[in-house]
Amino acid sequence: MILSLNIMSKKQHFKPRKPLKSNEALYVEERGGELSPVLLQKYAYRITESVKDTIKGHVKNDPVAKQYLPQRQELQILPDDLKDPIGDGVHTPVKGIIHRYPDRVLFMPANVCAVYCRYCFRREKVGPGSDILDKAERQAALEYIRNNTDIWEVILSGGDPLILSPKILKEIIEELNDIKHVRVIRIHTRVPIADPKRVTKDMIEALKSDKALYVTLHVNHAQELSDEVHLTLRNLHKAGFNLLSQSVLLKGVNDNADTLADLFRTLITLNVKPYYLHHPDKAPGTNHFRLTIAEGQKIVESLRGKLSGICLPTYMIDIPGGHGKVPLTPSSIQSKPDGSYVIIDPQGVHHDYEDS
Repeated sequence: MILSLNIMSKKQHFKPRKPLKSNEALYVEERGGELSPVLLQKYAYRITESVKDTIKGHVKNDPVAKQYLPQRQELQILPDDLKDPIGDGVHTPVKGIIHRYPDRVLFMPANVCAVYCRYCFRREKVGPGSDILDKAERQAALEYIRNNTDIWEVILSGGDPLILSPKILKEIIEELNDIKHVRVIRIHTRVPIADPKRVTKDMIEALKSDKALYVTLHVNHAQELSDEVHLTLRNLHKAGFNLLSQSVLLKGVNDNADTLADLFRTLITLNVKPYYLHHPDKAPGTNHFRLTIAEGQKIVESLRGKLSGICLPTYMIDIPGGHGKVPLTPSSIQSKPDGSYVIIDPQGVHHDYEDS
């Protein structure tokens, strides 16, 4: 059963959003995007000039356009689509904090982004008109972190934390530096990929920390890695940040081993370690991006025979309902009834192995 978004919208609250300017609407239309007012009110649209420069064709055939331009398929809602696909709500003790794992928390100071991905698992919660925590709310979130001494790592997420000003970012980093039990800070961001001009010298200075700081970049296709992005990533590396990447396995965008191999090899040359490859979440209106776990495992299995180990991310799924992430990486070992094993090499050949 498929439900039209028009039908479901009667019971849902839309955040008021301004209609697209005529030139932006023309851009979307020329590249095959969908201009339904219902869709554009429901799910935020924003794209940067930097992203536009990496789009080479039409939403039907361009891997970057598919990620950012509104599409007609988003109007179709499946019965198993979830407004909160990974269960953020059940792990939110105070505004701006998600505490799913004992030793780490997500700290989300902003629910807005420089760009809006069409497959986003928080697409029901982010967009213009959404919250940026005020100073009192930020302090309440930081106080929660101070009072929970098991918290070893703080992950700035959102939204996109790098949408904030260098001044606010500096204040947050300084506050986290002063919390003794917090040893690691991680920043999840699309900005260096989608809006690299925002990563100024002031922002880089604001992010410098006395503690280990990791910047995890969201990128799905090598076509997104423009010369401008290359320069930005080199600047972040020179500034001393540890760089990781996370990608989402998306049908029609990067769902083949050669495309992913190109992306991961390029990232490694830019001093970015591929960290996670996410199985797509069941966000509303994103079924056209989803593939099966079996299909994903076949792609990942093929990658293991193509790539150096330093290029390989872990294939992960976030279990719906707030139960956390687990790896989906296919196993290369099979147990036999006699206690021995069959081990499968990168070419798919089976080898017997006696365990001593």
